[in-house]
Amino acid sequence: MLIDALTLQLGYNASLVAIGAGLLGIAAGATGTFLFLGKRALVSDAVSHATLPGVGLAFILMVALGGDGRNLPGLLAGSALSAGLGLLCVSWLTRRTRLSADAAIGAVLSVFFGAGVVLLTVIQTMSGGRQAGLDSFLLGSTAGMLRSDALIIALGGALVLAAVLVLRRPMALVAFDAEFAAAQGMNVKRIDLAMMGLAMAITVVGLKMVGLILIVALLIIPPVAARFWSERVDHVVLLAGAFGGLSGYVGAAISATAPALPTGPIIVIVAFGLFALSLLAAPGRGVLAALLRHRRFQTRVHLRQGLLALAQGQPIYEPLTLRLMRRAGYVRADGVATEAGRAKATRAALDERRWQMLRGDPRHEAAAARYDGLTPLERVLTADQITELDRGLGPEAAR
Repeated sequence: MLIDALTLQLGYNASLVAIGAGLLGIAAGATGTFLFLGKRALVSDAVSHATLPGVGLAFILMVALGGDGRNLPGLLAGSALSAGLGLLCVSWLTRRTRLSADAAIGAVLSVFFGAGVVLLTVIQTMSGGRQAGLDSFLLGSTAGMLRSDALIIALGGALVLAAVLVLRRPMALVAFDAEFAAAQGMNVKRIDLAMMGLAMAITVVGLKMVGLILIVALLIIPPVAARFWSERVDHVVLLAGAFGGLSGYVGAAISATAPALPTGPIIVIVAFGLFALSLLAAPGRGVLAALLRHRRFQTRVHLRQGLLALAQGQPIYEPLTLRLMRRAGYVRADGVATEAGRAKATRAALDERRWQMLRGDPRHEAAAARYDGLTPLERVLTADQITELDRGLGPEAAR
């Protein structure tokens, strides 16, 4: 059943929802990268919660005018206006008062969300309000989604993604160093406004599918997961878009196979799965890679200490050191040094004497700062510097 959903074999509507969720995820992941890099993840939270009063007011207004209160374009327009007002409030509080950014975001988030909940309660008392279904905007829902709704979501996600591709370089520069961007002649306020506007747009577009509570996760989790895999901004943007798109597509497909499961939470759970995989398995910054680096470092320390003990004619008592020395072929099973072990021990002792001289010579202060005591000195010093050290050691260097 899941294979049918992933290969778009469950019907036209399910396929349209999956494709729309995939496009939404790509746009959300790419957009959220700049919020994450600029340390503005909480802004997306404030924007998402600020949409709720707009949804309620739009419903009430459309019903008062005799229209369908559940018309998606009207609800999205209301949520966009409300989210824009929320952004303006956060900006005003940050610039004109002594409130920090997180305090301003918390105040706006709570006030707007509280107002939205009050409006939803009022709507439930209206005639026909109980059938409004506006609670789906909290956690998202694709049940009963029309073809036009899915097309609006897909088109909105595609437009946001196109804007991100056009503005990615200035937004990346502002996210990393706004002062440098201003020195380069960029209009930082305008770029910052564009960044916030794109976050607001993707939040509004994703309300119906993911919900205002969970859209934050789709904006932030994919960039965080992508950051484990690369140091370059362009690569992080591409990976974040790929992770977001995969989360949206697979989450919508899983939801289609089990209609009782809400789409938004499933999408977020899939995104978290990708994050957990990245946290564990990323080759540069993942937990397993860090454990392997620590294990290799520990092995180098034990081998170094074992070789120095051999050079000084001392017995090796540490079981792990002895086991590693045997595995490397430096000692036999009875603990007696092999020919290769004696040669390595002599070299390690010479490097140790060179290192002692290096630390006491102010001329080699920079090299001494780079040396970790484990790396062969030939990788740290030039041949001329090593020759100079050996001259200082005299006959000891020839041993």
